[in-house]
Amino acid sequence: MNIVNKTIGPDSFCARQLPLRQLEKPCENSVHLWHLDFDQLSNPLNPDNSSASKELSVFQQRATRRFYLRLLLGAYLGLPGKDVRIIRRIKGRPELDLAQSKGELDFSVARSQGRYLIGISSGATIGVDLEIAARRARNPLALARRYFSQGEVTALASLAQEELQRAFVHTWACKEAIVKANGLGIANQLCRFSVDVNPDSPPSVLDMQDDDHEAWTLAIAEPAAGAIAAVAVRQPSVHLEGFSLY
Repeated sequence: MNIVNKTIGPDSFCARQLPLRQLEKPCENSVHLWHLDFDQLSNPLNPDNSSASKELSVFQQRATRRFYLRLLLGAYLGLPGKDVRIIRRIKGRPELDLAQSKGELDFSVARSQGRYLIGISSGATIGVDLEIAARRARNPLALARRYFSQGEVTALASLAQEELQRAFVHTWACKEAIVKANGLGIANQLCRFSVDVNPDSPPSVLDMQDDDHEAWTLAIAEPAAGAIAAVAVRQPSVHLEGFSLY
């Protein structure tokens, strides 16, 4: 079984304040997980006026996320954020320019309701997802039948309604983290692999088409009360280190 510290909670996320000094890159098999709450961060487009989550257009929200992503990546690379080069692979997966990262950093991002999650690995392929625990799908089993593997559907169908809602959010987060890591996108991909749907069990990949499922490790974190973060890395083990940027 792959080795993982299954869950880190809000108390495990160390507070870091701006401006950031140069950051040490994650150790081998480690992932740095950064949580940003835009209600508590200044708006870089107008720092004297509002928080980063208020009264911003969609374009401004996107620009704000890019600003903080480049700022953070630059702290690892020893570069100003404006000089960080991010490219997009086929299917749109973002990654650092190899000339800058030298293959020593990979990253993934997720957002939900004013929160932003940035996962950074020591070069291993990584994907992250961020969900709100209180999220309720109108018909989770119907969604599972549409998107998930048959094994996952069978496992979810055996659960009572409240357990089903919780397991569905957990399963969705884990699966989205994996497809964001492999860069293939959600369409026709979620059914091509299975994860353990039980949120009380160590997260794991049970099977996978066209890849070795044992090469993947899943981890769960709770960066803030009521928030669920899933991390997928293509390596045999993972140790999470959490940080909150203020």
